[in-house]
Amino acid sequence: MAELITIDDPDDPRLHDYTGLTDVELRRRREPAEGLFIAEGEKVIRRAGQAGYAMRSMLLTAKWVDVMRDVIDGSDAPVYTVTPELAERVTGYHVHRGALASMARKPLPDAGELLRDARRVAVLESLVDHTNIGAIFRSAAALGMDAVLLSPDCADPLYRRSVKVSMGAVFSVPYARLETWPQDLETVRAAGFRVLALTPDEKAVSMDAAAPHRLDRVALMLGAEGDGLSARALRAADEWVRIPMAHGIDSLNVGAAAAVAFYAVTTGRPES
Repeated sequence: MAELITIDDPDDPRLHDYTGLTDVELRRRREPAEGLFIAEGEKVIRRAGQAGYAMRSMLLTAKWVDVMRDVIDGSDAPVYTVTPELAERVTGYHVHRGALASMARKPLPDAGELLRDARRVAVLESLVDHTNIGAIFRSAAALGMDAVLLSPDCADPLYRRSVKVSMGAVFSVPYARLETWPQDLETVRAAGFRVLALTPDEKAVSMDAAAPHRLDRVALMLGAEGDGLSARALRAADEWVRIPMAHGIDSLNVGAAAAVAFYAVTTGRPES
């Protein structure tokens, strides 16, 4: 059973995992280097535990102790109870849900390992917005994508904002980073995937014409908000595809486009 520890000093070193959560650049460096990520809110904390992530500690305001009692009793990690005011001083923001947990990261799998049993994967290039990353993972989980591959410069799916927006779906969809971009797309192709680049370019064929749901293995590649896929990523694709638009709209937010495209590649796909 975890130990309940009341802390009233914001500089207590035991709260180190939770300091400066609003400093994006600091947390982007610290969390992978220190092997941790922050789960916020009851549902997300539970989903992280159910996905096999080990808890390092919890930070709770008093009213959340009873809510999280079963999680507390099932863990050996220390539980730090603080006032809402102290939680805000430590983290840098008002912790609306009153419950935070520091979780230990797991080693990322090799891309080839993920592709071995997958049939529908998303490949993301240069997505640095954590909200978009979270939204894409949520859609990937809901619509049955098997894995997500990230270019080296993509944002961290386990950053607090990504986890929160995805409602913990980042724990449900396996992902890996491609080390060399876009050369490692050859790994995807060698695993039997047809690489489709999502672009509004007029030279792209419509998603319906490409009929990706009929292909045995599909890798759907999406680029950053605004810029879209780079020229070299487009050159590395097997085919360019687009979502048909009406009313003169040329494109969708990448999170919305991903959801539409994921539905197109997974609905009615051949049975295993």
